[in-house]
Amino acid sequence: MNKKTGILVVCTNRKAFHDYFILETFEAGLSLLGAEVKSIRQKEVSLDGAFVKVENGQATLLNMYVKPYKFNSLSEPDPVRTRQLLLNKKEIRKLYAGAEIKGQTLVPLEIYFKNGWAKIKLALAKGKHNYDKRESLKKKDLNREMEKGFKNSIRF
Repeated sequence: MNKKTGILVVCTNRKAFHDYFILETFEAGLSLLGAEVKSIRQKEVSLDGAFVKVENGQATLLNMYVKPYKFNSLSEPDPVRTRQLLLNKKEIRKLYAGAEIKGQTLVPLEIYFKNGWAKIKLALAKGKHNYDKRESLKKKDLNREMEKGFKNSIRF
């Protein structure tokens, strides 16, 4: 947990950075049940295959897996149920307008707790082609090699 900002990152969608160009990010609250919050705090959550849909003036998160909390005494909710995102109207309109453009989609990037509240970072993203993915891998390898060379050249 970052003491300065009060943020505890629980889950990240690293594949999203590989598969998409991130154009713009948004922060949204999550509408969760009590047992789901406890499972997320224990980092028993997955964003693989999750996506955001905006319809009827509401943003919803689909296919996010939250493992059922084992000490839950009430009925267990569906692990991949549709969850509502808490955004204001201006942000929802902006998300909807961005998602309507061909080739752009809404992707969840990470789930975290900010001052005790469950939040999700969303991205308006554009899909990468295979040649884009190869290019970004080359850049990543080149940067890694430069860092390695820089570390070895400076000795005190």
